[in-house]
Amino acid sequence: MRCRDPGYRPWLWVPPNQTLVYGETVPLPSHVPEIGALDLLLSVARLGSLGRAAREHGISQPAAASRIRNMERLIGVPLIVRSATGSRLTDEGAVIADWAGRVVDAAAALDAGITALREQQASRIQLACSMTIAEYLLPGWLAEVRRRVPAAAIGLQVVNSSKVAELVLGGGADLGFVEGADVPAGLESQVLAQDELLLVVPPGHAWARRSRPVPAAELAATPLISREPGSGTRYVLDHELERLGHRSRSAPIMELSSTTAIKAAAEAGIGPAVLSSLALAEDVASGKLVVVPTEGLNLGRRLRLVLRAGEQLPPALRDVVAAITAAARGDEARRATHTRRDRGGGPPPRP
Repeated sequence: MRCRDPGYRPWLWVPPNQTLVYGETVPLPSHVPEIGALDLLLSVARLGSLGRAAREHGISQPAAASRIRNMERLIGVPLIVRSATGSRLTDEGAVIADWAGRVVDAAAALDAGITALREQQASRIQLACSMTIAEYLLPGWLAEVRRRVPAAAIGLQVVNSSKVAELVLGGGADLGFVEGADVPAGLESQVLAQDELLLVVPPGHAWARRSRPVPAAELAATPLISREPGSGTRYVLDHELERLGHRSRSAPIMELSSTTAIKAAAEAGIGPAVLSSLALAEDVASGKLVVVPTEGLNLGRRLRLVLRAGEQLPPALRDVVAAITAAARGDEARRATHTRRDRGGGPPPRP
């Protein structure tokens, strides 16, 4: 027991030649019964029957009688008197029951407080998200989380994909979103969306007017405006060029950690860039950037949710994952519908 309050303690006795310093750890005296036994005594007092008290506590009557006898031996006074008509407390038992009521009530309040703290802690969800997903997909997903799990308090760190994996593995985030092709050991993943990297240049660039796609060898030899090492976008492009045998690449013109900054640099004519199709839709539609076809490159990628492998999810986090999964599926269905319509394969107009 840790004494924080110099209030009444019926079992606490300090010798005259000693001083109790509040805050010191004081063990409970050996004659203080456990809370469960005290609660049983209160039930006997309220119900007037040891048998009914035993049933209320989900134990047999002999087990209840044994607990009362053990408590009497521990305290050193008789607590109940049994008769053919039931059970009643002795005078000493009534005094103990009065004290026990305060202890049981305090324990119930402590339990309620602990439960509230655990629920509050469980509802705090820390996310780590790669930059492209955070900018172009996550806001819509979080709107669905807000609708389905309004009590969830969301914290967000926006970093590159390798840092996301590091945070989730190290416990710095409960849930992560990454763009790379591989998932590190210790994490399990779920695919949320499909994406494709596109090569883009400004309208005045020579590649904007070329008739042939850019082959992998030429792309590998061309300095690009690039994301920093560790980003999912950089990883997918590097991995694909290495797979095709182009391990030696031209150094980037510049490395930027922001997709928006790379687009601005490309629009300004600094050089070509390879970016997510999610990030380029508006810029291509407005004519600020032109998509240049490539040849022999597979730049498709899966956008994933990652969690620590083997962990049982608390209810709040499980609900957040379900909401994000549902929102992502809705996004994919809408994109598929738009793609079919753009290709002339949509449903016929209504009469």
